[in-house]
Amino acid sequence: MSVFGFDPRVERHLISDEGEVIVDEVRKHWAAVVGAALEMSASVPALILLAWVPQQLYWFPLFLALFLFLHGLWRILQARMDRFVITNMRVFRVHGILSQRIATMPISRILDISVHTPLIGRVFGYGHFVFESAAQDQGLREIRFVGSPDERGATIQRVIQRSGLRGPARQMGRSEQFEPAPAPQRYDPAPQPDRYDTSPPRDPNDTAEMPWWRS
Repeated sequence: MSVFGFDPRVERHLISDEGEVIVDEVRKHWAAVVGAALEMSASVPALILLAWVPQQLYWFPLFLALFLFLHGLWRILQARMDRFVITNMRVFRVHGILSQRIATMPISRILDISVHTPLIGRVFGYGHFVFESAAQDQGLREIRFVGSPDERGATIQRVIQRSGLRGPARQMGRSEQFEPAPAPQRYDPAPQPDRYDTSPPRDPNDTAEMPWWRS
């Protein structure tokens, strides 16, 4: 069940008639919303200020608490609506709450993928993707807070491999490695004339019958 009923519904953006299917749908790691959750929780101490401020200043802690709560909630929804999708044809990112934005890049344009895992990311199991492509696509240059980054990176590499863009290097089989090279063919020169034959050379235009002893 979707949190707060918000879901980007990435299936709508698939090219189904071309056989595109989702290989992996990457949601933001929970570490991406820690700061937003702390911001929302800070609205409680802001309300406690009502016990100390003068009555004519009650609007200030109320406004502060409301701002912290709504801003933190907005950040959580932003992380919830931010999806990075790997298909058998491309990678694309869908993000945005009220207005939705889509950035896409075909598999053929991915040149390299770098995975940056900070120290705290190694502890909690997240990292950041940095894509090098034939043309830097806005919104796909860096994908932050990816859970299990090594496994997701391997998934993209498998998709590239299966698409035939990076064929595996051909290895020689055992029979090919030890099969002897074929022996070179010997040159057989044309037969040389008999050095003891003293008869004059025959004119090829002479059609007269030759004697039987010279045949």
